Amino acid sequence: MKQPLGVILAGGQATRMGGGDKGLLPLGQGTLLSSVIDRLEPQVAGLALNANGDAARFADLGLPVLADSIEGFAGPLAGVLAGLDWAAEQGADTIVTAAADTPFFPCDLVPRLLLAADDMAHPLALAATPDVKRGTARHPTFGLWPVALRDDLRSALAGGLRKVVLWTDQHDGREALFPDEAAFFNVNTPEDLAKAEAMA
Repeated sequence: MKQPLGVILAGGQATRMGGGDKGLLPLGQGTLLSSVIDRLEPQVAGLALNANGDAARFADLGLPVLADSIEGFAGPLAGVLAGLDWAAEQGADTIVTAAADTPFFPCDLVPRLLLAADDMAHPLALAATPDVKRGTARHPTFGLWPVALRDDLRSALAGGLRKVVLWTDQHDGREALFPDEAAFFNVNTPEDLAKAEAMA
């Protein structure tokens, strides 16, 4: 299997942070987004950013900026679709997504997702961590997605589907289990950002 392309999902509205681009908030020597780029870039064959609105605000990153093709903030799946359409233009078979507000995700995210989906005709896997109540908790913004299913996803979104796991379950999506729950800590509130600063 060819090395996947990477797509950072930054298309959300960050309502709990007062709006704006969560990824551009400062963290350590850089931003949340620069931390995510530093982790994902070495694991993928190329990188793009899924974000809506004026792409110029990300110009200094030097990455392609992909807007959702589905109107009205349709959630992470719309960002996945934008990434798959971009990957199809590049001749890629798969993408791996990561969230722009989750700066400490594993440095072996991509190899472990690939391993989980190893023998699938259409490789599809989500990152998961142990969960006391449910056994595992899936992280729907961290996944391996096949370009071959992009039109199926487009139809599902057009039909009103918004929940990632509903779509991945339809296609027998697998889980790549990561032992460390804290690795997928994401920044939703100012308190979370302070915690991330301490972790960084």
